[in-house]
Amino acid sequence: MTDDPDRKGRSGPVLFELEDDSAPASPSEAPPVPEPETQPTLPEGRAMATAAALAARRPSRLARWFWALLGTLVSTLISVAAWRFVTDLIASVPLLGYAVTALMVLFLLVILLIVIKELAALSRLSRVDALHRAATAALADDDLAAARAVTDKLTALYAGRDDTRWGRERMRDRGPEIFDAQGVIGLAETELLAPLDAAARREVEAAARQVATVTALVPLALADVAAALGSNLRMIRRIADIYGGRSGTLGSWRLIRAVMSHLVATGAVAVGDDMLEPILGGGLLGKLSRRFGEGLVNGALTARVGVAAMEVCRPLPFATTRRPSARSVVRTALSGLVRTSDRD
Repeated sequence: MTDDPDRKGRSGPVLFELEDDSAPASPSEAPPVPEPETQPTLPEGRAMATAAALAARRPSRLARWFWALLGTLVSTLISVAAWRFVTDLIASVPLLGYAVTALMVLFLLVILLIVIKELAALSRLSRVDALHRAATAALADDDLAAARAVTDKLTALYAGRDDTRWGRERMRDRGPEIFDAQGVIGLAETELLAPLDAAARREVEAAARQVATVTALVPLALADVAAALGSNLRMIRRIADIYGGRSGTLGSWRLIRAVMSHLVATGAVAVGDDMLEPILGGGLLGKLSRRFGEGLVNGALTARVGVAAMEVCRPLPFATTRRPSARSVVRTALSGLVRTSDRD
């Protein structure tokens, strides 16, 4: 290797010339550092998902034993304390003791009436469930006699209701003219259940609007969950009342657990941009504010819960009548909350 005579005896930094003249002359002229592309997170409807999980969750057997034993122990202690209080009061002040005894007897009678009411509500729900199962079996077997028996029981269930009077008269006039099970069930759906389906759909739309509005306007973390759970419980109770299965407190929790368990098991407690596309247009959900988007998604999930509640509470399956579409319910219920341009 030969030595360069020009570099001999020289020390220090060596300047290299760059051949690329396109490099920036100063840091201010350098291009910005590219940021990783991130997709905007869409609203997930966490309030409705949390409410559904809470309603569908079954307590463990140990928890059920704990609450049952705790309730029994507390009621026993209260009863013993009340009995001793009344007996001591009768012994000391007889007139006041008998008055307190009368009040306690009235209180126990009210509790007994509440229990009877709850049992009657559970009986009505069981009656509607039995009609639903019998109609499904009659359609599957094409059993005309079973179908006529189902419609007779359905007519008796709605006897005395003014909103079904016209339908019951039509059933009495046209029922004997039909000689197949599907036609008989279809006539009952058209004449008896059509106005009830319309009323139930209005309840679903109202609940969806309420949940969407509360979620969008209330910034509290748990307020939207409580509002979603309360609105859905009230909606399911009203739907059951419309279809003739008026439910009490225990019956309402039974219904909401049945509906929510079905939705959680089938994975229906999830909604994407395609669910709101009829009213927002494709991709617009990701451009909305986070809170307003959460409100729309929770409203859409409430509509889906309402459609499932109609299927559970309806005394007849959707055989000849088309089942309400959750998308159409969402479009009707939530279209007033946003302003969209006209599309084909």
